[in-house]
Amino acid sequence: MSNLRRIVVLGVTTWAFVVCFAVWVMFGVIGIPIKNELGLNGVEFGLLTSTPVLTGALFRLPLGIWTDRFGGRIVMFLLLVGCAAPVWFSSYASRLWQFLLLGLALGLVGASFAVGTPYVARLFTKERRGFAMGVFGAGTSGAAINMFIAPALMARYGWQFVPKFYAVALLATALIFWFLSAPDVSAPGKSGVPLRQQLAVFKDLRVWKYCQYYSIVFGGFTALSVWMPQYFVKEYGLSVAEASLLAACFSLPAGVLRAVGGWLADRYGAHDVTWWVLWAAWISLFLLSYPQTEFIVHTIRGPAQFHIGLSTLPFTLLLFALGVAFACGMASTFKYVGDDFPENMGVVTGIVGMVGALGGFVLPIIFGIVLDWLGINSSCFMFLYGVVWVSLILNYTTEVRRLPVMGEPIPAGASAVQTKMGALS
Repeated sequence: MSNLRRIVVLGVTTWAFVVCFAVWVMFGVIGIPIKNELGLNGVEFGLLTSTPVLTGALFRLPLGIWTDRFGGRIVMFLLLVGCAAPVWFSSYASRLWQFLLLGLALGLVGASFAVGTPYVARLFTKERRGFAMGVFGAGTSGAAINMFIAPALMARYGWQFVPKFYAVALLATALIFWFLSAPDVSAPGKSGVPLRQQLAVFKDLRVWKYCQYYSIVFGGFTALSVWMPQYFVKEYGLSVAEASLLAACFSLPAGVLRAVGGWLADRYGAHDVTWWVLWAAWISLFLLSYPQTEFIVHTIRGPAQFHIGLSTLPFTLLLFALGVAFACGMASTFKYVGDDFPENMGVVTGIVGMVGALGGFVLPIIFGIVLDWLGINSSCFMFLYGVVWVSLILNYTTEVRRLPVMGEPIPAGASAVQTKMGALS
């Protein structure tokens, strides 16, 4: 296959993932008027926004297995076509249980990641695989695109028009993908690799370590993508359109800059990038966690009142920094996978992607529980801060104590761990 053909396939597969991701987080925006219509509390809103994430998480493993056995082209096409129906019918739902049921069905689009990642990775050499997977992973920018499209359509036609628009977009994307993509001739299943051998990776502890990383960077990204529009509405009193625009400052870099994260992981290694990503996220979340605070200091001149809290601009800038960190972390995690499991990428991608997406399902529900309990909007960042803190400790005890961080660029074709273990010996 020529280089131009590879780029075309990478481009059309990335576009398919963009559309899928926009549909996957659709309820993050249209859920705001639905919440008002149905009178939902914080936990119920968390369920509404996270239910599609659950199905997308659980089906990443089987779809990853099917991608390795049947090829990414046919699996992606069927996924796009099959999810158009529940997306369309969600515009007619009027009760919470109906939204949850349809959300489970349309949430399958979130599993497209486990299809596209091994599909595009098999097109490129190991030296360029991190960048290729980063480009495909930039499809998570669909969350930001949703922030622009959904409010505009809602303002003009009402929220019910948004699912219908996305259903048509899925069908159109399926046709474009089928004609511009290529057969996945390198799928391991087509070479006679038995399913039992593919599933043997469950015994590898490295897989579960990568699950831990991805549950933070991708789970946190997905959860905040659906949570931030209503956060801006409640915390700063913005309109839905204004809130969605500022929320895009988080989801857009986390999508677009994922390719940069892939390049960094190719150059410096997945270990180094992941370590610094966790630190950047931890610092950002510490600052974002601080709630709006009023306090009085009794001075010799009388009471002096002070206010501490982030205004809209510094809050959005910190959110942007968090999005950049998560983008690089998502790319570095799958650089690990591409380097360590080139023959089982579909299965391992499915496992890691499933656990990461499950984090995206659980976190909005936890955000709602903590919000209803504490009554503090920034409590979602407080919780994530604690999660990242634990992950930093685990990363340090399992890797950093044994390996230097951000040393010399690694040679082409070598993993960071191999290079540094050689240097230590």
